[in-house]
Amino acid sequence: MRDEHIYKSHNKTLLLYHLVFPAKYRKKVFDNKIDKKLREVCIDISQRYEIVFVEIGNDEDHVHFLVQSVPTISVTKLVTTIKSITAREIFKQFPQLKKEMWGSSL
Repeated sequence: MRDEHIYKSHNKTLLLYHLVFPAKYRKKVFDNKIDKKLREVCIDISQRYEIVFVEIGNDEDHVHFLVQSVPTISVTKLVTTIKSITAREIFKQFPQLKKEMWGSSL
C-alpha cells in the first residue's frame, strides 16, 4: 500500500475533503460527455494547484469530489478554485448548457 501523505519540508499531512456540488436548481445536466470533460478539467487542476482528486463521482444532478490538499490552502479557496475552473471550462465546451442553466453558474 502506498503512502497517501503529502510531504513538505517541515510537515506531513493527510487532509481529505468530501465535497458535494449540486447543479443549479438541481437540474439533471451531468451526462457522460460532461462527466468526461469534468474529469479532464480536474486533472488539469491537479497539475496546476496542490489539489489531488482522489475520487470523482456524479449523479445526474450533483457531483462528489474526494479531494486531498495541503493545509496552506483554505477550504474556501479550494472550493472556489474547483467550482470556478470547472464551470468555466464546461461552459466553454458546452455553450448550450449555459442557456439551459439561465446564466453563468453551474
